Amino acid sequence: MDILSAFAPELALFLGGLTLLALDMAWRRAEERKEAVILSLAVAFTALSFLLLLLFGKVSASPLFGMLASDRFALFFKGLVLVGTGLVLLSSYRYLEGHTPYRGEFYAFFLLVTLAILLVVGSVNLLMLYLAFEFLSLTSYILVGYLREEGKSSEAAIKYFLYGITASALMLYGMSLLYGVTGTLYLTEIGPALKKSEVGGWLAFPAMILLLAGFGFKIALVPFHQWSPDTYEGAPTPVTAFLSVGPKAAGLAVLMRVFITALADFQPDWTALLAGISMVTMTLGNLIALRQENIKRMMAYSSIAHAGYILMGIVCMVSGVASNFTGLNGVLIYLMAYLFTNLGAFAVVIAVERAIGSNRIADYAGLIKRDPLLAGAMIIFLLSLIGIPGTGGFVGKFFVFGAAIQMQFYILALVGIINSVISAFYYLNVVKQMFFRPGDESPISVSSSLRWAVVVSLVMVFIIGLYPHPFISVGTEAVHILGSALF
Repeated sequence: MDILSAFAPELALFLGGLTLLALDMAWRRAEERKEAVILSLAVAFTALSFLLLLLFGKVSASPLFGMLASDRFALFFKGLVLVGTGLVLLSSYRYLEGHTPYRGEFYAFFLLVTLAILLVVGSVNLLMLYLAFEFLSLTSYILVGYLREEGKSSEAAIKYFLYGITASALMLYGMSLLYGVTGTLYLTEIGPALKKSEVGGWLAFPAMILLLAGFGFKIALVPFHQWSPDTYEGAPTPVTAFLSVGPKAAGLAVLMRVFITALADFQPDWTALLAGISMVTMTLGNLIALRQENIKRMMAYSSIAHAGYILMGIVCMVSGVASNFTGLNGVLIYLMAYLFTNLGAFAVVIAVERAIGSNRIADYAGLIKRDPLLAGAMIIFLLSLIGIPGTGGFVGKFFVFGAAIQMQFYILALVGIINSVISAFYYLNVVKQMFFRPGDESPISVSSSLRWAVVVSLVMVFIIGLYPHPFISVGTEAVHILGSALF
């Protein structure tokens, strides 16, 4: 019973996905009513899963079949992803109208891709991890290419698929190297086995690089980021919003769990490697974002830059020091703030795209007169992405930059601060268009569910920014299990 209750959220999502697929097949002739009912059910199953996580998602004494753990670390990411899925579902109502008649399956696949992420973040066995990653990839490919009648969506799916299978193959090769040397697939047994192996030290580094190719693809780290701009631009915008937080959170969770649990003895090697990748990722993302005229491509490069900031927290892990800045908790706090900030910004992008059919930044001119709520919310989200005090984004950056300074990684912290300044130029360009450029002043129509998604995101950005203590405590407790494995 303990095992069943620990994994009740996954069961709810699985049953929800099957139910929606069955209803979609049965109601093919009732398109309008079907979408509203199926979307409501999708939100209900996501909320049920989150409720089960709160009520029964306790820490399990032993992993399910030795493969899936239910620890605080996994519970944190599960909660984060379920909240993100709920916001994306609220934002996506009627988005597909006029694009495709097959709208019911869309929401079912959202539940299934969320289920895949829940499996990824709990995986403590390399085989389970690979299967969950593939499940996540396949459902993501389907969602990216869901508008198959539109060339950009198909192109985005093909590019995402080709990059994805390459990264997956490299990751599988890295796993096979670890298994070949250690003879085990369990993360907790790989570290001790590598110590005993005569060739473990030689093969650990190439295995690390290969694993990083798979994890870095999901996080969109340089040089595994090439898929990101085209996929973000071509995918349906609710899917783009989900890709910017869901798979990214899964990639970071699994990177932290595998490297800290199985490769702890090689920390100096991967710390130096990740520090270099972090600096290149945030710099390249911000510099290319400066030149973008399409807001979805700008957000794609912005997302790459934020992956670099988040990686700083893993690089700057603190051991044996009584401090609020452990680095790892900075990663989780940053992710919480980033989820609400980025999904809120994308909700505004969805609303504007639905109203005017464009994603050009220049077409945001005069938005303040067309919809003051959307324009006002957007400026808060963009300020949070810059890291202005009083917003959730400031708290996230404060913790990762603080960890870097505490560890005396001054160059890394300086690069992060300079990049934050650079990012202000392209974020404030959107603000300039909305507030200071004349444009069409006719009001735009926005669904009530999408407005709720914007308001909830806005409120959470302020709560995390002005009263961060509960979120800091949650993040710190969630990473304790990984910290104890390393230190």
